[in-house]
Amino acid sequence: MPSLGQWATVQPEKPAAIFADTGETISFATLDAAATRAALWFVEQGFAPGEGVALLLENEPDFLALSYGAKRAGLMVTPLSIHLRPHEVAYVLEDSGARLLVYAAGLEALAAQLPATAPRMTTEAARAAMASASGTLPERPVGREFLYSSGTTGLPKGIRRPLIPFENRFAPEFDMSWKGFYGFDTSTVYLSPAPLYHAAPNRYVQRTIEHGGTAVITRKFQAEQCLALIEAHRVTHSQWVPTMFVRLLALPAPVRAAYDLSSHVCAIHAAAPCPIAVKRSMIEWWGPILREYYAGSEGIGVCFIDSPTWLRKPGSVGRPPYGRVHILDDDGHALPPGEIGRIWFEGGARFAYHNAPEKTAEAYNEQGWATLHDLGHLDAEGFLFLSDRRADLILSGGVNIYPAEIETALAEHPMVGDVGVIGVSDADFGERPWAVVVPRPGQAADAQALLAHARARLSGPKQPRGVDFVDELPRSEAGKLLRRVLKERYRGVTPPG
Repeated sequence: MPSLGQWATVQPEKPAAIFADTGETISFATLDAAATRAALWFVEQGFAPGEGVALLLENEPDFLALSYGAKRAGLMVTPLSIHLRPHEVAYVLEDSGARLLVYAAGLEALAAQLPATAPRMTTEAARAAMASASGTLPERPVGREFLYSSGTTGLPKGIRRPLIPFENRFAPEFDMSWKGFYGFDTSTVYLSPAPLYHAAPNRYVQRTIEHGGTAVITRKFQAEQCLALIEAHRVTHSQWVPTMFVRLLALPAPVRAAYDLSSHVCAIHAAAPCPIAVKRSMIEWWGPILREYYAGSEGIGVCFIDSPTWLRKPGSVGRPPYGRVHILDDDGHALPPGEIGRIWFEGGARFAYHNAPEKTAEAYNEQGWATLHDLGHLDAEGFLFLSDRRADLILSGGVNIYPAEIETALAEHPMVGDVGVIGVSDADFGERPWAVVVPRPGQAADAQALLAHARARLSGPKQPRGVDFVDELPRSEAGKLLRRVLKERYRGVTPPG
């Protein structure tokens, strides 16, 4: 695959990235030059291949320049979430072993709460220091993003892969999807309305640039702004999470109809299960351009599904483009189509959780297949359907209950804007499902109507014992429900009902 440097020679003045909130544009030549200066500076400072740099930045040009520069110097780049709790950010910084922390102006308060395990500098200081770096880069292995899982069930886990040998720096790595499934090329204009410190936005923005396209980047998601950006920049590709779809659909009909979205040919989504009714409404609005994938930062495998196929298989996340998916029970035995078990990928890349050999061992079985510990089933044609994470199961009177199934049923009610389901203490059954709901704007909160809706669609053990209405659910910036936070709120509490 061509590199940033090669594109900088072919199309130096073309925008590599446009930062919509500030109006800043960085060309391929400018980004390439900044990355080279950063790489030279890291080498001059004695950073050895495999050592790490941590970035505490918002979506800004420095994020891309430092990321590309550090990897050219053979370093591991760890982006830090600015919205995690300080102790979680501190854990990631310390666990990664980064030799340097670079942080943005405006984030001094958070940076001050982090352990002094490494030197730190602001982006302004980093730019000034790197401006005088010169010379020729030595041939070094290429670094990688050293990412941490989202921590939906506990502290984030580091996912570290080997450096890429210098001679393999242009070789694709399980990369057929970018051109084949998504159609990325030099004409791509990619809208990224999510933080770059998350794995998917980070990866997709950089792949856009590496295909010679242009990334349009916002600092946070704002529904109408995204529609305006699609029209203004003739966006061709984009990436979303289901909560963004919900907010887009909540826009008044005149607002939704006011923008020209005809350039938009591929809307990628993942990160969390998308309610069937929500996805169907998005396809009715945008056309059959939604392309869903199921994967994890671990990179052990992936499934894809396009809109026409999804309309035949509503709720599925597709089939893998390489390798195989297996569904096994707790004893490692293969389960037939339709039966729920743990999802295992065969034929993907290997990985290791940093400083957690026991968790790495739990992710692999004797056959060398790997799992994210998610649950699901295959149908007779090999299409994968997700159920939940093992840690999220509700055990009620000896019955396994999957919160995602209940959430899907409740999300069909017009009252529901967002929903999360957890297990709460129950003297008779051990646990019972409890729903936490964000009402749609303009909809009255009516617990009895929602429970009646659930009774019509769910068997007895799956019916929520009750409903709480809240203004907002705890979700990561990637859209994943932080179920552990909900569980903590209800720990030791038996809600009335």
